[in-house]
Amino acid sequence: MGIVKISDQLHDEIRKSSNVMSRSINSQAEFWIKMGMLAELNPTLTFHQIIKNQLLKENLSIAELLHE
Repeated sequence: MGIVKISDQLHDEIRKSSNVMSRSINSQAEFWIKMGMLAELNPTLTFHQIIKNQLLKENLSIAELLHE
């Protein structure tokens, strides 16, 4: 684990989003970092396509997720 220095303003935005998404601040930051990396590596895909690809990679279908 490392420490990443970010601005107070970005930290505040992460905190607000983490509350809305029911994630810890660290989990929200990790999610945004991961999505940003995937978006850079797949510039032609939409956010929803990236999420779908990640779900399929984990062998999860949306129907399975909805029934959990």
